This record gives sequence, C-alpha cells and structure tokens, in this order.
Amino acid sequence: MATRAVPAPLRQLPNALTVARLALIPVYVALILAADGGRSWPAAIVFGVAGVTDQIDGFLARRWRVESAFGKIADPLADRLMIDAAVILLWHAGRLPWAALVIPARDVLLIAGYKLVVGRGYDFQVNVLGKVATWLLYASLAFVMVTHESTRWPLWIFWTGLALAFVSLGGYLAKARREVAA
Repeated sequence: MATRAVPAPLRQLPNALTVARLALIPVYVALILAADGGRSWPAAIVFGVAGVTDQIDGFLARRWRVESAFGKIADPLADRLMIDAAVILLWHAGRLPWAALVIPARDVLLIAGYKLVVGRGYDFQVNVLGKVATWLLYASLAFVMVTHESTRWPLWIFWTGLALAFVSLGGYLAKARREVAA
C-alpha cells in the first residue's frame, strides 16, 4: 500500500501533540491540587486527553513516516512526566499506596540509564509491553481520579500496568546490554 506525501505543515503535527502533552502537565497538576482528595473529573479529562494524544502522535508519526529524533525522546518523556506527576499527587492525596512510588523511581532509573547507554550505541525504541503498560497506567490513574476512594478495581489495573512496566524495563535492559556490549 503506497503512502501519500504528507503536506509540510502536517509533518509537524506529531511533535506538536507531544509539546501539547508537555504543556498539559502543569494544567493537570493545578487541577488535581485543587481537587478534593485527588478526586477530579476535570483533572481526569486533561489526563485522559494526554493519554489519547500519546496514541495519536505515535500513530501519525509512524503512518506518515515522520518520526523524529525529538519525538523519540520527547514523546516517552512526556508520558513519564505526566504519569509520574499523577502518581505522586494521587499518592499525596491518599488515593494510591506508597508502593506506587516505584513508578517515578523506575522512571528516574530509566532516564539515568538512558543517559549512560545512548552515547554507547543504544537505540531506544519503546517496546510493545511498554506501550501496553503506559496505556494501563493512564487508564487506571484516570479511573482513580473519578471513582470513590474505596473503589479497588482501578488499583487492580494499576498493579497490572506496573507489573508490565517492570517486565518492559527488563526488555529495555536486555536490549541495552546486547547493543552496548556488541
């Protein structure tokens, strides 16, 4: 199937969506901080929009073949920052257990590790498990924001996403070891 040429202004749309997602982080933070105990439909909607734009920008970049060095770094970084902000603020509001803080800790390790291996030939590409984990984390955290504090099913989704995030981390580490050692 032949791909039609994408007009020049549209070629920047995936990166523009990533930048928009980065801009949504302070909006989300303000909304969740103003919320009553971490329960907020407006914050959940902003968070959900961020999750949807993540899927759209990646799909468009691949479909239009306009993937960029900026997008390869900024896209996952925007997700990590949005999810980390949500985890920290929902934990602070008492909506997530302290163990949820392993998500931001994992992300700090990923970022630090990335800086160590990228200069040694590592080509970072998000794996399928990482994408599924990110989607589960986005969904579960949005559900936590709109359900009552005693509702447990969003946490089941969260723990599933967390488990997949660590499995995907194992994949990144194995790939980095192969590529850097080669």
